[in-house]
Amino acid sequence: MEQATKVVTKGEWSKDGNLYEVETGRRDGRVSSAKEAVKNLPDSFDGIRKLIKRFASKNLSLKDLAVLSGAHAIGKSHCPSIAKRLRNFTAHHDSDPTLDTAYADRLRRRCRSPRDRTTELEMVPGSSETFDAAYYGLVAKRRGLFHSDEALLRNDVTRGLVLRYRDSEETFLRDFGASMVNMGRVAVLTGSQGEIRKTCAFVN
Repeated sequence: MEQATKVVTKGEWSKDGNLYEVETGRRDGRVSSAKEAVKNLPDSFDGIRKLIKRFASKNLSLKDLAVLSGAHAIGKSHCPSIAKRLRNFTAHHDSDPTLDTAYADRLRRRCRSPRDRTTELEMVPGSSETFDAAYYGLVAKRRGLFHSDEALLRNDVTRGLVLRYRDSEETFLRDFGASMVNMGRVAVLTGSQGEIRKTCAFVN
């Protein structure tokens, strides 16, 4: 991670030879708000309509939505993020009907309590530290960890992209670079807006 950070800081990012330029020169805001972040970031329980609305509000396309969701190929989550999918999802279903039943049973065994913040759940079991297209294979089988992952199957365009990236990691990696550049252009501060921080994690 440290090495990856150094590479990105220099303005480039590479995964197995797939390179894209990271646009630099961004100014930082003078206020950092957790509430604002929650309001703007996708939620693990978002459905496809809400996801589309969130991305469209940032001038990001359906393709950006599908490909940036692929970042879930790495990382881990905890039980509260999926608790509702496993128990009392609706008045008529004990679990989220979009979730593969065998996978739901496995997750219930891991998450005995919806408040368990200790148990770690890999986004891609057995491969949570490898950035590849394995995520899309799981989503296609209804084994995405989040409800928002499975939501990609509820739209013809995003579903088609899930299947395309499942079948072609090279295409995914190329498109991921393009969408990362698109995301980097969201709400860019210009002129006298914001500041150039002396320390990235703190306002001046």
